[in-house]
Amino acid sequence: MLSKRSLVGIRMNFQTLAVLFFMLIGVSAYAVDPAVASSDEAIAAGKTVFNANCKQCHKLDQKSVGPALRGISDRQSIAWAKSFIKNSQAVIASGDSYAAALYKEYNNTVMPSHEFLADGDLDNLLAYIEYGDKADPAAATTAAGGDAAAGASAAGGIPTEYLTVIIGVLVVVLLLILIVLGLIISVLTKYINKQDLSEEDKEFVSQKTDITKVFKSDAFIIVVTALVIALVAKTAIDGLYSVGVQQGYAPAQPIAFSHALHAGQYEIACQYCHTGVEIGKSANIPSANICMNCHTHIQNVGGKEGVSPEIQKIYNAVESNQPIEWVRVHNLPDLAYFNHAQHVAVGGIECQTCHGPIQEMEVVGQHSSLTMGWCIDCHRQTEIATEGNAYYDKLVQLHSTSKDALKVKDIGGLECAKCHY
Repeated sequence: MLSKRSLVGIRMNFQTLAVLFFMLIGVSAYAVDPAVASSDEAIAAGKTVFNANCKQCHKLDQKSVGPALRGISDRQSIAWAKSFIKNSQAVIASGDSYAAALYKEYNNTVMPSHEFLADGDLDNLLAYIEYGDKADPAAATTAAGGDAAAGASAAGGIPTEYLTVIIGVLVVVLLLILIVLGLIISVLTKYINKQDLSEEDKEFVSQKTDITKVFKSDAFIIVVTALVIALVAKTAIDGLYSVGVQQGYAPAQPIAFSHALHAGQYEIACQYCHTGVEIGKSANIPSANICMNCHTHIQNVGGKEGVSPEIQKIYNAVESNQPIEWVRVHNLPDLAYFNHAQHVAVGGIECQTCHGPIQEMEVVGQHSSLTMGWCIDCHRQTEIATEGNAYYDKLVQLHSTSKDALKVKDIGGLECAKCHY
């Protein structure tokens, strides 16, 4: 007895140049006390100063907007370095040849003065530049060698390319099976016809399939009708679920601000522009004054002459005392309460968790759906960062009997009144 089997396929799925901080590729006789320089506390404090004042334009081991900073202890003096950090233009105006050369090398870009940094801050900063965040070659090699595996792991399963290959193989196998079945039927039909059969059996073996009868049959009409109704119903339901969802929305802005350039290439922290993200409900849209912190000095990119058209728009807004009319991308309904400080400062959630790879976006778009289901799913899966936070000590104690990690859902993350009140 012959039978045909159906196979089911698989579905496949970052200029601000704020400061030319140290134009120091040199500081000979940099005599930082080794005990201080290698102090973990000094390095940690220096990293904080670096991230707040230097990271926008400098990297430790390679050129960025400004020069690489590592190794300055092998060049100029400490006094020179501190003077330059506090007021680079005063050092250049004094006729210092080294400072003048760096100023020219980096397109005469002016670095704001840092008179507010105390001497201790400068010592910590120099300690971090010299000893902080040194790359581990072995770790880098391991990371490079494990890119493919990491990519598969991050995807949570088999890479998309493998799925494509698997589906292709299954299609080929299906075709082969159909061909083999056709050959078997043909051979058996010829074999049976050679046997001594009754007229009724011969008629049965030789019968042809009437395609028109199949299309006109009640079963076919019922199946097609059911499929059409199911398709229309699914389309209607999908449409209803998409009401108010703006995933993928990426409107044109009045100024072509590139997050890929600012947050990606120059690694400017999101908090530098979105100042409310750690202290309030809203991350807030930066004013032109924040832009002018850098663009008072940066008028173009790539060493070009004059003021670029997009930067000129910032100047126009400041001169006319009119705000830049940015188009809001991420909107939550008024009935939902969301607090950035609670998630970023307390929860330690990275901006990319909700906003996607913002450091890669030329034009910002809404990466996530931001629906209630999406938020609830995050609350069900996200573990609470309880270590070193006394606020959660009692909750951890009460949760100690459970084998599962303490998650947002366990501290009321699924209660309606948390977001709707």
